[in-house]
Amino acid sequence: MGASTLLNIGMRAMFANQATLQTIGHNIANANTAGYSRQQVELGTTSGQFTGAGYFGRGVDVQTVTRAHDGFVTREVLYAGSLAAMDMARFEQLQRLEQVFDTGEAGLGHAAGQIFNALVDVASNPQDMSARQVVLSRAEAFASQMRAAGAQIETLQSNLVQDIGTSIASVNRLAQQVADVNRQIAASQGNGHTPNDLLDQRDRLIAEIGNHLQVTTIAGDDGSLNVFIAGGQRLVLGGHAQPLQLLPDEFDPSRVRVAILDAGGARPLDAAVLAGGRIAGLLQFQNDDLVRARGLLGQMAVAVSGALNGQQALGLDARQPPGAGAAVLATGAPRVLAAGANAGNATLVLGVHRSATVQAAEYELSFDGVQWTLTHPGDSGFAARSFTTAALTGGVAVDDLGITIGPLAGTAQAGDRFRLQPVARAAADMRRVLDDPRGIAAASPVTATAWAANTGTATVAGLRAASASLDPSLTATLRFTSATGSYDWELRDAGNNLVSSGSATWSPGAPISLNGFELTLAGVPADGDAFTVAATAFPGTNNGNALALVALRDAAIVSGQSVTDAYASALADIGVRVRSGRSASQMSQALATDAKAAWAGQSGVNLDEEAARLIQFQQSYQAAAKVLQVAQSVFDTLLDAAGR
Repeated sequence: MGASTLLNIGMRAMFANQATLQTIGHNIANANTAGYSRQQVELGTTSGQFTGAGYFGRGVDVQTVTRAHDGFVTREVLYAGSLAAMDMARFEQLQRLEQVFDTGEAGLGHAAGQIFNALVDVASNPQDMSARQVVLSRAEAFASQMRAAGAQIETLQSNLVQDIGTSIASVNRLAQQVADVNRQIAASQGNGHTPNDLLDQRDRLIAEIGNHLQVTTIAGDDGSLNVFIAGGQRLVLGGHAQPLQLLPDEFDPSRVRVAILDAGGARPLDAAVLAGGRIAGLLQFQNDDLVRARGLLGQMAVAVSGALNGQQALGLDARQPPGAGAAVLATGAPRVLAAGANAGNATLVLGVHRSATVQAAEYELSFDGVQWTLTHPGDSGFAARSFTTAALTGGVAVDDLGITIGPLAGTAQAGDRFRLQPVARAAADMRRVLDDPRGIAAASPVTATAWAANTGTATVAGLRAASASLDPSLTATLRFTSATGSYDWELRDAGNNLVSSGSATWSPGAPISLNGFELTLAGVPADGDAFTVAATAFPGTNNGNALALVALRDAAIVSGQSVTDAYASALADIGVRVRSGRSASQMSQALATDAKAAWAGQSGVNLDEEAARLIQFQQSYQAAAKVLQVAQSVFDTLLDAAGR
């Protein structure tokens, strides 16, 4: 052992400290680089040299450079980031959707109420054409607002398709980059050291993919990281990436779904298993929130137009001669969309037979080769309904849903499916179809009269044409036979011939229903009192049907609610979704922030700590240089001694 050994120790020490200083500088330079993991030089003692006096140390070796990395924390950051991106994407769309449902006087509930408010003036003066024109103007304003709201929803859908397409393009680009980095990492495995910067780059790329789609990762033996989505579909396997593709919905081409391309072609992914990422949030908004909003608008459009047109049809208009009232409003027709994979050529017709009970929903009708089954994919509590082919061929009414399915034409094959949309296009295609103010049916086809000889306090409080079965050519006479409400009734034709008769009991407050009309009495009839309901003699001045139209303002015409209450419920439905979306987004963002903070504490660069280490290893470097200086001095002394 001599001066050369001391020189070697000094050189090793200087190299080790220089390597450490270089790594510290690298850390400081990348302190603000997203996804950068702090690196550290791993030092090891050089094996000692044996002498007769024992083992003498030979200095220090640089073993490798490692990065501060915790796989569990990294996965937590990836998961939390995906969840936050999904909730944020949905919340952003919900905020836009909320703007479709205006409040106050700008809202659809107010616009619908204005139609019935305008009918008050018609009821006050049925001959006033200006009052009738106001009704038509209000109907046009309501239809216009409905169309505008429907167009806004379709714009949201169109923008949604573009957003999902952009995200898919980003995922494909990032997945290919991960595959490229995987190949570079695998190629560097033979030298026994980890390419830290490449590993950080790969983690950043995967985190970016996680913002679009939730992914899971499994490490390969060659150092590559395999990336999977949707519960096991491979996105990156080693150095190969599987691209994603945007496909039209199997029923509705205006909607989209996501597929992954493999050797067998495009394989659609179930939106329910895309549990995180921006794409999952956008698909959830498309398949749930937007469908619900479209249904709520359509339900109101169908209910208001159905109630208004229905009562119109029961009255008499102001034309000469008077005729039944024509429809005021028309809505988009119900749709039946066949799945693109259907093997049969069966077609179905869908109709709304009870506008007051039609639901704001979409349904799926499937055929198993024997029977048909109606389900509601968005409602797990919906009880499936089954029908035979023979029943559908004739048409079936699903009463509580307010829809009629059928008739069936063509031949269905097992596995064929159809999506039923009773009200999806109702608002977007709504329009006013009555232009002539004389067409408003203000007059009732029948008029009620109390007999002059009546001794009780009963008076005619209201008379409403309630059914299309009303025959105004028949005269109805009601004679009370007791003071407790018992009465006899008879219907006679124009020749005074008896058509039918019977007996019943009247209850205070309850209408008397007969021949398609509803007669309401105020007060109490006495024994012997009588009332007559006959064809209206002067329709031009009669306001019976106008009063019935005004009464629709507060009637339960929208799934058991008035127009105003139904719109308030729609606002509440959308409002709850917005609030829940905001809460979910805030909570997931907080989780993502905490996860990033935990990662930063584990892998991030602390500039104060690096500055302290910089001083530490600067001093170590200077000390190593001093060792070299001493070794050189000793070596020079030995040379001088040998020269003498």
